[in-house]
Amino acid sequence: MRLKSYTAPSMAEAMHMVRQELGDDAIIVSTQRAAGGKGVRITAALEPADVDDAISDMLAEAGRTPTAEVVREALVEHGVPGRLVERLVNAVQTGAIDDGLLACAAALETGFAFAPLPDHGAPRPFMLIGPPGNGKSMVVAKLAARSALKNRRVGVITADNIRAGATAQLSAFTRILQIELLTVRGPESLQRAVEGCLGRYDIVFVDSPGINPFLQTDLEYLTALIEAANVEPILVLAAGGDPTEAGEVGEAFAGVGATRLLATRLDTTRRLGSIMAAADAGPLMFCDVSASPHVVNGVMAVNAGIMARMLLPNTPDSSKTVPSRAEVAPS
Repeated sequence: MRLKSYTAPSMAEAMHMVRQELGDDAIIVSTQRAAGGKGVRITAALEPADVDDAISDMLAEAGRTPTAEVVREALVEHGVPGRLVERLVNAVQTGAIDDGLLACAAALETGFAFAPLPDHGAPRPFMLIGPPGNGKSMVVAKLAARSALKNRRVGVITADNIRAGATAQLSAFTRILQIELLTVRGPESLQRAVEGCLGRYDIVFVDSPGINPFLQTDLEYLTALIEAANVEPILVLAAGGDPTEAGEVGEAFAGVGATRLLATRLDTTRRLGSIMAAADAGPLMFCDVSASPHVVNGVMAVNAGIMARMLLPNTPDSSKTVPSRAEVAPS
């Protein structure tokens, strides 16, 4: 195995260095902030094809325990990419846990990071970003409602002046919540609005225009918004899409600074392979999920146990510690 680390000012530049030297088959082993908090450091690995195939065969053979096979079948059913399936199944086998749900949860803990968004306060605004039609404006309303119901001072800004009716839709919800909605146009306007929110609110959410992740001009505009206002970008991605394309989307938005993924439409889809592929390719941390059309109680934090229950909804949970998808979606 060839292992090498790369340090660059941004995730996009570091990923470019990896792809340029190791190619598209490189595996991202770890990502972290560079020393002093400036830039990022990526450790990547590359295995010869014959070695990779041999390891895959070995893991497949070794992983044929009843628990590992239950998890494998579930992951395949959800459309999880093959390489990720093998990694997670190997983690199940290594963990030697007989309970399927607990084994799956433990494997997910090794394969992904989980970092829920705070509902009480944050030093930087959260900007919800993503492709068009994935529910960013609704997520902003749900997050704002969650914090407002905890008696927090909530600020909401919309920078989406592209989609027809976007501001009107969000305004309808903020008006009900008695939250002021600030409308901005462009990076400089957003910067002024964010500066005006300092000290006034405990937590601030920013709605952004839908961005084509495969169009460089769109990504450059989004980058300008993020950098102008010093916001933390959160990728909003609907479940149920094509895993391969979702992986490319996750990687593209991670390249402009996204570190977390908030999954939507878990109440209307049966497969989670696309959001898992996006988080793996980013790499991105899972934070929250939206599994209800309602604004109140419309989002909840996700962890490995909750995700395991969504992957294995029909598996008896002897421990009674892992909620089902029905429990994720409030009534």
